[in-house]
Amino acid sequence: MSILTSPRGKVEVVHCRRTESQDIYCIKNLIRKFTQKLFGKLNIIYLLEKANLAITLCNDKEEIMAQATFLDYPNWNVAKQDNWVSVFQELDSDIPCTPLNTLFMHLFVAVNEYSVGCCKEIIRTVFKAVPELHFIFLIVPSYISLGSTLITVFDLVGNITSLTYDEDFAVHVCHRHNHYPQLHIRKARVEDHDDLMPIFMHHNTILKATYGDYFLAELIEAQDEENHAVVCEVEAVAVGFMSVCSRVNMQLLHECFDLGPFHGLCTPHPDDVLEPPQELSVPGSQDAELRSSSQDSQKIVEEPQEPVSPEARESENNQGKTAEEAAIEELSSIVQSGNTSEMEDLENLRQVSTEDDTNHCVSNMSSASISLPKEIKYFRPIYMGASSAFCIQLFCIDEKHEARSLDFMNFVFGLFPDKNFCLISLPHLTPEFVLIQNFVKIVPFNNCTLEQDLYVFHRAGLLKTINIRLANLSDTPGVENLVSTLMLNKRILEDLKHYNEARRDPDGTPLQAFVADVAEQIVGIAVIRDETDVEYIRSHYNIEDFIYFSHHQREEHGHLYHFALNPIFRHYTRFFLKEILRLGYKSCLYYPIYPESRESKFQSSYAHSLTSALHYLVPVRPRRQIVYPLEKLGINAPSKAVSKAPLSYALNHTNRKLTLEPKITVNARIVVVGASNVGLSFLETLVFCSHLKFSNLTLISTHGLPGKKLLGTEQRKFLACDHCFNDKDHALMSLCSWVNVVVGRMTAIDRAAKHVVVSQEEIVLYDHLILCTGQQYQVPCPTGADISQLLTNREIPNSSKQRYTGKVPCNHFTLNDEEDCLKALTWIRNNSIITEGNVIVYGDTIDTYTTVEVLLNLGMKGSSIYLVQPPPISTITCINNYSVESAVEDALRAAGVTIYQEALLAQWNDGQNPDPIHSASFTTPTKPFKLPCSEEELPSMEQLARQIEDDEINLNEKPRKYLRRVFQETIYKTLVEKSILDYLHYNHYHLPMYAWPDII
Repeated sequence: MSILTSPRGKVEVVHCRRTESQDIYCIKNLIRKFTQKLFGKLNIIYLLEKANLAITLCNDKEEIMAQATFLDYPNWNVAKQDNWVSVFQELDSDIPCTPLNTLFMHLFVAVNEYSVGCCKEIIRTVFKAVPELHFIFLIVPSYISLGSTLITVFDLVGNITSLTYDEDFAVHVCHRHNHYPQLHIRKARVEDHDDLMPIFMHHNTILKATYGDYFLAELIEAQDEENHAVVCEVEAVAVGFMSVCSRVNMQLLHECFDLGPFHGLCTPHPDDVLEPPQELSVPGSQDAELRSSSQDSQKIVEEPQEPVSPEARESENNQGKTAEEAAIEELSSIVQSGNTSEMEDLENLRQVSTEDDTNHCVSNMSSASISLPKEIKYFRPIYMGASSAFCIQLFCIDEKHEARSLDFMNFVFGLFPDKNFCLISLPHLTPEFVLIQNFVKIVPFNNCTLEQDLYVFHRAGLLKTINIRLANLSDTPGVENLVSTLMLNKRILEDLKHYNEARRDPDGTPLQAFVADVAEQIVGIAVIRDETDVEYIRSHYNIEDFIYFSHHQREEHGHLYHFALNPIFRHYTRFFLKEILRLGYKSCLYYPIYPESRESKFQSSYAHSLTSALHYLVPVRPRRQIVYPLEKLGINAPSKAVSKAPLSYALNHTNRKLTLEPKITVNARIVVVGASNVGLSFLETLVFCSHLKFSNLTLISTHGLPGKKLLGTEQRKFLACDHCFNDKDHALMSLCSWVNVVVGRMTAIDRAAKHVVVSQEEIVLYDHLILCTGQQYQVPCPTGADISQLLTNREIPNSSKQRYTGKVPCNHFTLNDEEDCLKALTWIRNNSIITEGNVIVYGDTIDTYTTVEVLLNLGMKGSSIYLVQPPPISTITCINNYSVESAVEDALRAAGVTIYQEALLAQWNDGQNPDPIHSASFTTPTKPFKLPCSEEELPSMEQLARQIEDDEINLNEKPRKYLRRVFQETIYKTLVEKSILDYLHYNHYHLPMYAWPDII
């Protein structure tokens, strides 16, 4: 909030926000003839679509007071979009403008009475929103003055000629230091205590309550070679404080966090153990290959060509050099010996190896993997070198100057010339502030129980000389070195080769490759191609939630194929994407994630490399599709691009408007228990929040995320479809890209310690626990009634709330999801149940009917299937229609299925060992009965006749016909035929004399 005062003395309370589409009408009303002379005749909608940053200034009544639009290339066509840097550097060599630190104003409008104040407020807001920004250029026709408003913030630089018009244009510049200057950093003094304490007390009072009123003064006085305190000041007043220390518990960090991409934050040592011993690696396995690849990356991230001790490095490399020069030399040693891709890429590669594992595993593309095997030892590198890191112990800064937090880093690295990494740890629930957004968050190991997140910043990250450009043939060795540890490096190099040779894919699609170089070293690679399925994306995804599709040309849509960036420059990821759009003349980028179960050419998950830029893209929701009757529509049918079979992939997107709009990161540990429809819908809602990034989502599920395997129709029909999520829906969401999946069963909750126990041994910590287990079938608990005493249901105590706690028999299956169905179907087929066994289906839901239907379709005889329904709990049944229920029961009986109603499970195997189940006893309101589960337990024909006589079996046919059908369909006929054949084979010499015609 700011206060503006007009020349007449009127006061307005104003605030800045991002420009929205509903602002267009008011913006047009603020345009005057003088505005058109300065900026030309503009299409406001088109301009906002292509703008990198658009700021609207509103008063407390949400009335628009001013608006400004900024792009990363000049207006008036004075230079090409991809080649303006050299033109402006020639104009004034004293202005070191680069694509990283420069923006261009393409429009400014304001209410006349407050125009000067609005202009200064917007300019200050822009510099605050983009910390790397140093220059804002304004280009206007040379014969026009800036007016009384813009002249207050812009200074004339010179004139430049238009590429299309035969006239000159005046170039004006606005410098950061006039509006939001960099902070002056110095060592802290005790006198700073009074300036800093109000800032500390505003954020937290715990330190004062714990250590006393003068803890800050004591901390400043305690400075030595290992501990330093620095402050930032504005006009001789301290407005920020940072305490740093070179003592770091490296052993604890190595045990809790995966520091491999940073060589364990240690200097390389000849005795470092970076590869697993032979007995821990499985030759030829994908896991071993990926672990080896990971360890290679760990070895080369910080390894110079020759190991150098910290003392030698300090004396030889950094003595007498500035922090920037030291960073350049450090970067050179890193890149010469090999680069690594984003740390997340390495984690992703580890997960690829566990995707097809049927044991306890975790699948996630962007976060830490957590596996819950029984006893698997994972190799962890051993680093013998000295620590190369220092830590931030205490940090605080005034909110007005928070955007300049990174100004501290250059000074504190100068205090530790032999250290290359700066660490900071924060509680999970701490919101990410500006300083942390420049750090890399380290992935914790699955056994990490620390209540804090760890962030790392490398010395070379201070370099501002990063340059994004189109790749050329000479970049190939550097790219090879960069991606050498990626499993998909061959695919990246192949596409780079195609670009260098023909600028096209083998199928003829235009291809572009970009590299990021710092100090003449390749630190990043990106490959894009023209998006050819634009119509399909528009018709199948809600892409117009983010762009006005009609204002983007077809050739402005790009397809991101590969993206790899050295982790120490991760904070430049958004800048890399912005430069790809500018240099490639694109306005949109798309990145699809294909389901890994597909193996065709166009749907293989290996068609694209893993991208570390995924968190900087926004997921796009799919559209509900119309099912077109193409044959009936004939020539009126939609185009094939719209009506073709869907490819079913999750779409991620970015555009020019999003390149300078950071997401709000939520690091809270959100644990969802149960992959039910509610649980999946909850995760879907969080994942598709375009302005939020939930970095710590975990799902605990017995079988992991559904949709991992493409099951056949037989498995699916065991359970009735609820039409909430299917395989296509799972592919379109790709929750595995955003959610850690712990495969196991939650067995306990410790609310005081805030953790859940999985599979009775593993612990998963949480800040927020969401229980979405859904409705599940339970193993029925036998009542224990002895049917020999002819008990009825009324004589048995109510045991509906009892839980079965014994061992589940091997041939008992509770069908709750597709995995359970697949397991049951496999067992039925492997044990010849279809042709020789019996199946008892127990339950009164719609799933019991669908299960019986599947068994009949599999080829089982109806007489081998028993449908047993427990007593109804209410008068409302699963079908709740008497006519339909009667028709279903008639159809089942016609198929030979025996139906028992109002039956309670009494015993398994007559009360003996229930594993495996050979028979099951039930009680009813009248007489109990017993059903077999194997051939040995089949009732004899005499017993069947007695049951019919006692009305224990409800028949819809004559008893003689029922017994004849049972004899024909069960094993009785086979046994009789076998016995006759055995007799005739034994007495074959009697055959001519005694054989009856057609006996065989």
